[in-house]
Amino acid sequence: MTAHTRSLHLRPLGIVGGAAATALESGVGRRLVGGRLVYTACGIFLTSKGDDGTRQVENARVLSLAETIAWADKEGGDTATSVHKWLKQLSSSPPPFAGLMLDCPARSLPLIMGIINVTPDSFSDGGEHANPASAIAYGMKLWEAGADILDVGGESTRPGADQVAVEEELKRVTPVVRGLAERGTRVSIDTRHATVMIAALKAGAHVINDVSALTGDPESLDVVARSGTPVILTHMQGDPRTMQDDPRYGFAPTEIYDYLSTRIEACAAAGINTSNILVDPGVGFGKTLDHNVDILGCLSLFHGLGCGVLVGVSRKRFVASLSHDESPKDRLAGSLAAALVAVDQGVQMLRVHDVAETRQALSVWNALNPVPE
Repeated sequence: MTAHTRSLHLRPLGIVGGAAATALESGVGRRLVGGRLVYTACGIFLTSKGDDGTRQVENARVLSLAETIAWADKEGGDTATSVHKWLKQLSSSPPPFAGLMLDCPARSLPLIMGIINVTPDSFSDGGEHANPASAIAYGMKLWEAGADILDVGGESTRPGADQVAVEEELKRVTPVVRGLAERGTRVSIDTRHATVMIAALKAGAHVINDVSALTGDPESLDVVARSGTPVILTHMQGDPRTMQDDPRYGFAPTEIYDYLSTRIEACAAAGINTSNILVDPGVGFGKTLDHNVDILGCLSLFHGLGCGVLVGVSRKRFVASLSHDESPKDRLAGSLAAALVAVDQGVQMLRVHDVAETRQALSVWNALNPVPE
């Protein structure tokens, strides 16, 4: 492989919370994105992009925070500039998203997005909430269990799923979004289609969650920019129908980081404020089991994008692949384990099916990681 470009990525490591974080703030560590966790070391990746389009790791090292700064200053030039920019992003508090604080160490974090699938073919609960009244009632149950946002989707994005006609998607989601918004909840619309985005916003949606990162419809960027609506940009290699055919990466975490960085830039060029963006590395969307494991191990990397980070691992196939091939509804324990790995890396929002159980797990986690004073 002939290298054409080289880039540097910084991953916060040595992340601790609670009393340890309080002691470390004396100078050994820095707060991770303004929250209750502190990072004390950095994983440094130097990657190169070759003729095949993938980005390979040329060099990787782990240094303490002090050693990272000393190394960067010794290297000087672009390396020093890049490292100090990374460290500033990793330590800075993200802005509020859809009226929700992402960095408030005094409250239980991360935030919870509850999933409401109004589809007949979703991988986990397809057909269970296809009736609007049933979906609204279910959404209120999730809200009362502690969800901060309710994510309504009318098109399955499971691997192998075919695209749904926009008219059918509108029929599925519009009454549910309206009913939940009228009941005082915060609603997200999970869609790739600009027409559905517009209808959902008119019905009361507060957030747009697009698994295609606003590439699935040529009008979607403009819809988000003109409306000023907060948006979630998800990485997906390919589309739902083909994404699991043969996904390939050099090193998935850094390639996904670079992709999301370009999408943030595209949003900014279209007039979308970065403070209105959350990023999602898209676990399970065009990834093998090994890719998913690599991503979950490197979630702290994505804080360098300067936006809040959302992760969805709930009931996904990789959980069963790592265990005993359980059905989706029997993957709760593995889903919670993966979610807590994300929480340990400062992720600000979890997208889940099981809100009450996730809230319970987070309550314990927050108690064991008290706010540094």
